[in-house]
Amino acid sequence: MATSSAAITVSMGVQLRPNSVKSLLLNPFERRTFAEKLQVKELGPDKPEVNINQETREKDKAYKRSFSRSWFDRKAWLTSCGDANAIFCFPCILFKTGACDNSWTQTGVTDLKHLSERIKKHERARVHMNNCVKLAMLGQISIAAQLDEGHRIAVRRHNEEVDRNCHILSKIIDAVKFCGAFELALRGHDESDKSENPGIFRGLIDLMASIDRELEVHLENATVFKGTSKTVQNELLDCMLSVLRDCILEEVKQADYIAIQADETTDVCTHCQLVFVIRYIDGNNTIRERFFEFIALPNATAETIATALLERLRSILPVGQERKLIAQAYDGAAVMRGATGGVQRKVQDIYRSAYYVHCYAHQLNLIMQQATSNISKIGQLFSDIGFFSSFFHKSFKRRTMKWWVVDSRVLQQRDGTSTVVLLTQFTSTKMNWLSASKPFETEETLMPCRRERPGVY
Repeated sequence: MATSSAAITVSMGVQLRPNSVKSLLLNPFERRTFAEKLQVKELGPDKPEVNINQETREKDKAYKRSFSRSWFDRKAWLTSCGDANAIFCFPCILFKTGACDNSWTQTGVTDLKHLSERIKKHERARVHMNNCVKLAMLGQISIAAQLDEGHRIAVRRHNEEVDRNCHILSKIIDAVKFCGAFELALRGHDESDKSENPGIFRGLIDLMASIDRELEVHLENATVFKGTSKTVQNELLDCMLSVLRDCILEEVKQADYIAIQADETTDVCTHCQLVFVIRYIDGNNTIRERFFEFIALPNATAETIATALLERLRSILPVGQERKLIAQAYDGAAVMRGATGGVQRKVQDIYRSAYYVHCYAHQLNLIMQQATSNISKIGQLFSDIGFFSSFFHKSFKRRTMKWWVVDSRVLQQRDGTSTVVLLTQFTSTKMNWLSASKPFETEETLMPCRRERPGVY
């Protein structure tokens, strides 16, 4: 076989075009000279006539398909081979690697029934895109060589500015994350630059600026984007919420089973809303309970609540995964637990495995309410506990007396009574209904304390 820049001569005396599939298979592209490669690129894909026909039968119907040359106009990378009577990928034949699909580089594609899907799949393949880029860049001067010194300097300055902006934005995000982690309000009453109390968020930004020169310069000189406005804060919170939801949904997608909890409540503006919580077991076999969102409700009827829950569940569980939801937990209100028209019934009509569980926290609350209402001694116990906390914490002298006498006894006597332990651990509560004469009923109990700390009580 003799090779020339114009054609390849085969032993049978037939000349092949240098860009034909058969020529590229006999004499691979990587073995050719640079001039021959440029010639192949200039000629482009060879597109001889092919007669590809296919007959199929589906549901007792016969279908006959033929290859249309309009595919060459729609996909410029397609090439054909008359000998193989098949179509190929021109860039992948030129720069083929082990990752290339052999049907596009060696044997050719003849399946017309799935041709459209195969073409779309091949176009999205990374190896095909890389080969197309290589063909486009063949013979071109590199981008670095085309850029003059001034352009390169401008690009470098732009990249430095992008890095600096990323650094500034990361500090602002850290301040928002800190406030969110500790449930602190971001904004103050007056957020102006001259305000003495601009709020926790602005205070954190000012603190970080005092130890970060780049942030300090940005806050002093920024005119377009400063990053401290309430709009930026809200947008960052929305972005964080979106990221967290995506993480939760990804974990839920990997979980085998999930359960939901919901409860109707009102916000500080007395707007009706539904608290939506998801429980599942993650990949580490750890039970996770994730608050997902507050769902605004126009009213608290069973139909409204069920519609809102089903809408959220459809976005979490795709069609065909209804059996993953195995439990639903609500309070014992008739709207939620109704056996025929309640929320749990409406949800279970769609998700058959979602059995209703009366929330144990609500059950405990109901038990405590009934116990304190019907057993006077239990009611008296909680009344006394609330009184002790309020009695000691409302007075500095009483608190000092408790520290020096009662707490010291607890430290010295590890086996102290439960009353003393409750007294030292109970926090202040709002028991405004306690009688003002209550302290005098326990005067005999407190007399030893008074003798040890005279003048304090």
